[in-house]
Amino acid sequence: MISKRHPTARLPRKRMLPAMLALVLTGTALPVSQLAAAPAPALAPAPAAAMAVVPPAESGVRVHRTSFKDLGALFPLQLRGVDGTSGVAFSVRNDEVVIGAKLKLNYSYSPALLTNLSHIKVLVNEQVAATIPVTTQQAGESLQREITIPPRLITEFNRLNLQLIGHYTMECEDPLHSSLWANIGNDSVLELTVAPVAQTNDLALLPQPFFDRRDVRPLELPIVFNATPNAGTLQAAGTMSSWFGALAGFRGARFPSLIGELPARGNAVVMVAGRAQAPAGLALPEISGPTVAVVSHPADRNGKLLLVMGRDDAELAVAAKAVAVGSSTLSGPLARITEVTELKPRKPYDAPHWLANDRPVKFGELVDAQALNVSGYSPDLIRVNFFLPPDLFGWRQKGIPVDLRYRYTPRPNADKSTLNINVNQQFLQSLPLRAMSHEEPGALDRLLTKVLPPGETVPEREKFHIPLFKLPSQSQLQMHYYYDVVKQGACKDVPLDNVRGSVEADSTIDISGFPHFIAMPDLAAFGNAGFPFTRMADLSESAVVMPDKPGVQELGTYLGLMGVMGRVTGFPALGVTVAQAQQVDRLSDKDLLVISSGGGNQPLLKQWASAIPAALQGETKSFQLADLAHRMLRWWGFEEESGTRARRNQVAFSSTSTDAFIAGFESPLRTGRSVVLVASNQPAGLTQVMDALLDADALTKVQGSTTVIRGKQVDSLVAEKNYHVGQLGPLLYAQWFLSRNPLLLILLGVSAAVLVAIILYLSLRARARARLKQKG
Repeated sequence: MISKRHPTARLPRKRMLPAMLALVLTGTALPVSQLAAAPAPALAPAPAAAMAVVPPAESGVRVHRTSFKDLGALFPLQLRGVDGTSGVAFSVRNDEVVIGAKLKLNYSYSPALLTNLSHIKVLVNEQVAATIPVTTQQAGESLQREITIPPRLITEFNRLNLQLIGHYTMECEDPLHSSLWANIGNDSVLELTVAPVAQTNDLALLPQPFFDRRDVRPLELPIVFNATPNAGTLQAAGTMSSWFGALAGFRGARFPSLIGELPARGNAVVMVAGRAQAPAGLALPEISGPTVAVVSHPADRNGKLLLVMGRDDAELAVAAKAVAVGSSTLSGPLARITEVTELKPRKPYDAPHWLANDRPVKFGELVDAQALNVSGYSPDLIRVNFFLPPDLFGWRQKGIPVDLRYRYTPRPNADKSTLNINVNQQFLQSLPLRAMSHEEPGALDRLLTKVLPPGETVPEREKFHIPLFKLPSQSQLQMHYYYDVVKQGACKDVPLDNVRGSVEADSTIDISGFPHFIAMPDLAAFGNAGFPFTRMADLSESAVVMPDKPGVQELGTYLGLMGVMGRVTGFPALGVTVAQAQQVDRLSDKDLLVISSGGGNQPLLKQWASAIPAALQGETKSFQLADLAHRMLRWWGFEEESGTRARRNQVAFSSTSTDAFIAGFESPLRTGRSVVLVASNQPAGLTQVMDALLDADALTKVQGSTTVIRGKQVDSLVAEKNYHVGQLGPLLYAQWFLSRNPLLLILLGVSAAVLVAIILYLSLRARARARLKQKG
């Protein structure tokens, strides 16, 4: 998994979605007093952008503390040379205003720096906020300093830079001398004191304030049900949570659930189906059809509630779809939806976040063109983020082809300058940067001079392949221009700021030549890419089997899992089916996501006990594993790989701890369909599963067919993959199958040799008889 990054720090841009749904609605501007039992003070009509600062005395002032690492600095910031600069980006929510800011800096610097000439500047949006002196007494030590930043320097999107002005001698100096350095710890903390900003109840602001792309913290958005939800209500709630999960992206999202009550403060989504009693303290408008509204929180003047309402489950589903796919068209405090029509059905592997599998994809579709350009002798990386389907079959192929087009300022003389290409911080190859020719230009050079604009260079082009084994589902291609600085002598080494480099937006990456075929179960594919459920972006071939009488923990887990699916696909789960164990026989054509929280509330655990490699029944726990000898026999073909494997070891014990596990196996209902079981012996244990799926470090340990989660400890049990999902061509499948069964290949070779020998023997014998007859 790629680590969390700030939204302004070169994150992948979503591909523009094709027109999928037609939305027809009517907007009704109802007074706020008709929507909330305890409305906020009346606001004069104003544009959506008009906001006022709420006095801190009336609304709690909050303090946000964020480390540089959380802001995208994976490693400490290194400041080098006479003018070294590095920093992080940060932003401020639209419904907050900064009234105070502090920087708690952890740093150190070189003992060689001259005190009277050297210092470290703290800049916010290119304006100096403070200057840190570098004294000889503290040089080389690990230091801490608290710096006050004037709030007037902070806007919505900001850049905090640390700039070293460093000198080590009063005479001519090497501007890149190794003694010119300062180190800024990525555990430094930016502390923002914010006050709320009052906003109008307007659907045009969606997804704000429920989600704000300026906020890099994980999203936590309660979803409230006015009564115990049935399957239809849960499907609509899954649409909402997957939509917000797609918006949250790298941040991750949690959706605590409440039944019949509102959270004490903050924002929330309220699902209202039928005419059941409203959550305590909330007055609902008249529901005459699918309806969406934004109202103030009755107990928190700064909180907002997004009401998704319908007279029945069908109308509630329409209202949820209208928000998930048409939020950019809604306006006013309330809208009654009259129609949501699907214009074009989804196809397998067409998730907006995934690389298209039917054509080459341009880099310009994955990242903003501005992020493909860098400048200076120590430029930042050019990053291209992309999602891959986890079932790409790359057997006997070079890898994924990349057609890279790039240009750069030519070097004045031949040197060691290169464009280094990495993927997920693993080196791939290095491309040399050419120097300007000092020879007399030929006819072709003169022609190019006339055709190309002044100062431009002939674009370079390189085709290479990325090995598929280096690419997890979420990957990052990294390109770094490295410039060799040639020493010219004393008082001559003054680098000019005229170096530029770029990668063309029409560079492409192409996965269209790869079939889809994967050995299952594979929990790594589930954890990283939601596979096999996300094969259809709207989850139309997936079903979630809830436990009997689910509580708020089980509901929150379901909503959180839908949020994970939305994060992976970038599309709401409009087609997911929610059912219970009694209805599972009707779901044989779907992949199943089963949730259990102990106490016998999931009957499928008993029905399918022989297929499940683990069990949690109260304090009794057991896990099954395969051994090394079993795997060696299978490799030589002595055991049929597609059959149900015999488990060689079982560990059973009793303890009072709260544990959970994720298990994958082939669906007992239909060959080729998959089941992923998320289970715990206590409802609270399901929270541990979501913690593991949302933590980048823990997620790397979710693999195999069974993963056990004990608090923060995540362990995968050794387990074999015993069925396959996908399809290969007949010839490719035959080649692959024989490669997996060497003994069978040997037998076929021997049989073929014997058959050829018999044919040759019979042929030669017939010819010999024919010659004897001729002589006779």
